[in-house]
Amino acid sequence: MKPQAILPIVTYPDANSDAIAANAVSLAAQLGADLYAVALHPEIPEVSSPLSRLAPRVPKLRVPELIREADALSRSRGEELLAKVGKEAAEKSVNLTTGVLSRPLALLGEAAAAETRYFDVTLLGWEAENPTSKAIAEAVLFGSGRPVILLPELSKVHQIDHVAIAWDGSRVAARAVADAAFFLGRSSRVSVLTIADEKGLKEHDAERLAASLRNRSLVAEGYAIDAEDCPIGVTIQEHAIKRGAQLLVMGGFGHSRMRDFVLGGATKDVLNDLRIPVLLAH
Repeated sequence: MKPQAILPIVTYPDANSDAIAANAVSLAAQLGADLYAVALHPEIPEVSSPLSRLAPRVPKLRVPELIREADALSRSRGEELLAKVGKEAAEKSVNLTTGVLSRPLALLGEAAAAETRYFDVTLLGWEAENPTSKAIAEAVLFGSGRPVILLPELSKVHQIDHVAIAWDGSRVAARAVADAAFFLGRSSRVSVLTIADEKGLKEHDAERLAASLRNRSLVAEGYAIDAEDCPIGVTIQEHAIKRGAQLLVMGGFGHSRMRDFVLGGATKDVLNDLRIPVLLAH
């Protein structure tokens, strides 16, 4: 059965960068997946301000015209990005279909999450300073029930043959490992990372999972790493990159500090400085 991937594209008010096209298609090609790229278009209602009728010559009160301009900008950027994805897909022989999803801005994240439930994996472009892509990513992560791969838009996505796993033995961490099975099965190396001084993790250390993966004929090693004085999310990424990983696999952890990864602080640490693709499961 051929994998099916979806790429929700943010168009307004803060659109994805052009890099999302090459990165998403590159990953879809590695997955051997069909790709559905959908431009997320926020519906902006045509409302007329009472003040604009009273003072039509005042530029600041040209509300309907400004709304039409914003709508046109969103649609234009969506068409531009879909065209770039199409070009990349043709070059890499990725089967591509495209579409547009229109909803009121407040409901766009929820609609995107619902759309992704029909696919095996969601690919999302990520820039720390893009609040629109951040809101969509959070909605999809918590609402889709599917694995999400965040792609750093400021760096190129390369061939993934070394996977790092952030592990604490929790249900959601195990779910993330299961969701990453495709990449694990095709990797030449797997590094399992556990925070060494995290209370309650002794019986769920990195080497235990590494041994389990080796029983499945994978080349895996476990590493206990120090939390250090920097945030958990930064520590995990630094150690993954240090060992040469091209993909980091993480879940929503359930133990003290590491639980914050999806629920709070550590998520922000990673997303504020995303350096490699991160597969998240919740």
